Amino acid sequence: MDPQHKRAGVRRLAWGAAAVAASAALVSGTVTGVGAAQAAEPRAPAPTPAAPGATPSAAAPVAVTQPPAPAPVTTPSAGEEIPAFGVFLKSDARGVARMPLFSHWLGGTELRVGHTYLPGHRWRDIEGAPGFLDVWAHWRNKKADRMLVLNVPMQERNEEGVSDREVRQLLRQGAAGEFDHHFRVLAERLVELKVPDTVIVLGWEMNGTTYTHRCGPDPEAWKKYWNRIVTTMRSVPGQKFQFDFTPSRGQDAVPWTKCYPGDDTVDVIGMDSYDQPAGMSFEEQVKEPYGLQHHVDFAKAHGKPISYPEWGLFRNGDNAEYMRSMLAWMEEHRPLYNTLTDYCPHGVWQCAANPKSSHLYRSALFGRSDQATPPLMPTPTPKPTPPGTTPPPADCTPLDLGSWVEEWLGGKLCLRFDWW
Repeated sequence: MDPQHKRAGVRRLAWGAAAVAASAALVSGTVTGVGAAQAAEPRAPAPTPAAPGATPSAAAPVAVTQPPAPAPVTTPSAGEEIPAFGVFLKSDARGVARMPLFSHWLGGTELRVGHTYLPGHRWRDIEGAPGFLDVWAHWRNKKADRMLVLNVPMQERNEEGVSDREVRQLLRQGAAGEFDHHFRVLAERLVELKVPDTVIVLGWEMNGTTYTHRCGPDPEAWKKYWNRIVTTMRSVPGQKFQFDFTPSRGQDAVPWTKCYPGDDTVDVIGMDSYDQPAGMSFEEQVKEPYGLQHHVDFAKAHGKPISYPEWGLFRNGDNAEYMRSMLAWMEEHRPLYNTLTDYCPHGVWQCAANPKSSHLYRSALFGRSDQATPPLMPTPTPKPTPPGTTPPPADCTPLDLGSWVEEWLGGKLCLRFDWW
């Protein structure tokens, strides 16, 4: 899919006063986090659907409707551990700030995976510019079972429409070792931040046409370059990185198997899979060449775990059947981790346009713990308690953000000193 659309979509989100408060708290250093004090379970966001590309207005209340109850989603057998999952909410500190709110929306179900992206504008970004990764490392190190997933571009100017001819030359330069030092700096910074076990999604969606780190112009040079990067990062003392090879689903510009750099430098075989193209059923997504089944079979043949770093809705609108099928697929095939992309048009929490899928996702994951539970039926949406009727926790200072923002969040936003 078009990553420029994806990244622009994140920037356009109308977070309003809540984002300002959360971001200011993180940047100022006066507190270490943001939490939510809520008297009742927040409702699944289901405002009046907006036109494609539209974002909620920060000047008007959100009109909430009740989606129909979805069918139950199959859960793991008793005693089986639930695979790690998370959600992409924003690349910077706001992504971390929103995670406890998303978890609260799921009835306390913990997000064990934090997922972010290094900017790909300049090499300084790809080296992990000071300050960018600190908040993610701090979140990761609060609990031993958490996982940090970091998408790392292989080239600067990564979304700037660089020609195939120039990409080919850059890949050959990378294969010759000209960019090794940038990745050594990144590895050293991750180790210094005490996140040496980060999952590195290196050169993702390489089988497409958009990124400067795409494989198509010279697959052989791309593979050599990947191997140099991995070898360089693994040479840093103290590292325990896992490298995730993640194409987009389907053939795209080039079959992704032509880009596979080899078992020695790949730890996880991932796939970014959105509900597209228009009119394609989930069964077709499974069976298409280089699709979901091919991915599972390829990983099994190479003795690697699978992952889904990006997945979500896209070309087929508010598709609850896709949501149910993808959740069931992941519970059957047990990926190492999965992270839903949560903004319009893909998401279920920050996007008002997908109420049915939102309700199904929330019902399937509501209140889940590290151990499997009996099969889940849809969770009824509780009646809201007017903001302010229940006092916030003792360690939480409420913020007055206005009634409509509190309605969207499901209660008051408050500052806490220990949430992460």
